[in-house]
Amino acid sequence: MSVLVKVGKAGKRFLRRYLLPPVQYRLSYTRRIERVCTNRRICAMTFDDGPMDMPASPDCFEGRSLTDILLDTLAEFDAKGTFDVVGDTSENYPDRAGKLGTAAWGGIKYDHYPDICCDKRGGAVHNDRLIRRMLDEGHQITNHGYRHIIFGKKPLVYGGREYLGTFDRAVEDLHRLDELMQSRYGYRMTMHRPPHYVDRMRDGFTSYDVCDKMGYQYLAASFDGAGWLPSTQADPDAALDAEVSAMVEPMRRALEADPDFFCGQIIFQKDGYNMSKRTPVAFGLRKQLALLQAYGYRVVTVCELMQESPFADVGREDALFEKLCRLETAHAIVYADNCLRLDAPMTQGELAMLLAPRDAALERRWDVIRCTRKSANAYSGAMAWCIEQGILPVDARPDDGLTALPDAYFAPTADFSRRAVYAAYREE
Repeated sequence: MSVLVKVGKAGKRFLRRYLLPPVQYRLSYTRRIERVCTNRRICAMTFDDGPMDMPASPDCFEGRSLTDILLDTLAEFDAKGTFDVVGDTSENYPDRAGKLGTAAWGGIKYDHYPDICCDKRGGAVHNDRLIRRMLDEGHQITNHGYRHIIFGKKPLVYGGREYLGTFDRAVEDLHRLDELMQSRYGYRMTMHRPPHYVDRMRDGFTSYDVCDKMGYQYLAASFDGAGWLPSTQADPDAALDAEVSAMVEPMRRALEADPDFFCGQIIFQKDGYNMSKRTPVAFGLRKQLALLQAYGYRVVTVCELMQESPFADVGREDALFEKLCRLETAHAIVYADNCLRLDAPMTQGELAMLLAPRDAALERRWDVIRCTRKSANAYSGAMAWCIEQGILPVDARPDDGLTALPDAYFAPTADFSRRAVYAAYREE
């Protein structure tokens, strides 16, 4: 199965690069955060699927829980992690375990963390001590779903899995964990990583719509820490050595080729067993952190990384940076891949996203999806509002270029590049 997953990922990259048309990104209130633009040696590490109150495998730590081991290791290097936690998977029954070494090792119909029939040893609901330790030590916590159920179909790897399927069910699931964190700890989560990165649902909505509703950003990653994939070697000791090497050597090679390689990057890790019920992260994390430290890197939370720059293609050295940072907190000025593309010409749809109130733009678009059960143009709600207000003509088209700007909102400019329009925008 690990080979199948690797081949599938490589195939997807090949299709996107060589065979499929380029992705046309749209402005979005929710952006996929994979990395940020900075020349400073700072990066982030995310840890999925915990907290886990079961020992490492093999247990070389006197029975300490895996999450404690990870927190101990981070503390040793003065590093801060971002823990993408689940709520509780004990409702995900009836179910049975799949074949060890496959993606269904922990459940045919659902995921179970940290393992099937061990649900009460994992998740935020059952691990108050671990959650409090994360918060007390300055780590970030993000929402990985209360029950960690995929949003839509993923037939190749998870063909037998039950899925949520609709916007309302996905929002309800995330809200349960969000409410738990706020009521028990007074902690407001700001990011979400969809289980297994499944985005599309059968009712026309996507995980981006769910994040819009929750007020989250989409937490992704730019570098795979690799501790989740099992080795195919039969000998357990040799397999663990190979898995730890798979975590460390790609990082070493990347740094040797370019010492600035990890500037602004988000590294994916796992707070749990891999598909062969081993925990190479318990052993490899120290090696990774030592390597990053040797090259002068500081490991910070994703939240702190985004304070350095919230964008993937514009950093602090840009003259417009401070204004762009203010605008992005209230307006959709950034594309879904977290790029600004300031040199591109602005379209009428993009202008509408700058001017329309967030709630009005979202609700109008969502109404269309609810009626048709099909995806709607990302700018349709904002354009409807702007046409209603007389800001845009009734025949405005989202991809048409600008020929004028409404004087009430902008200082005079003859340049309709995205940079010039944002520079001319009169802040409220």
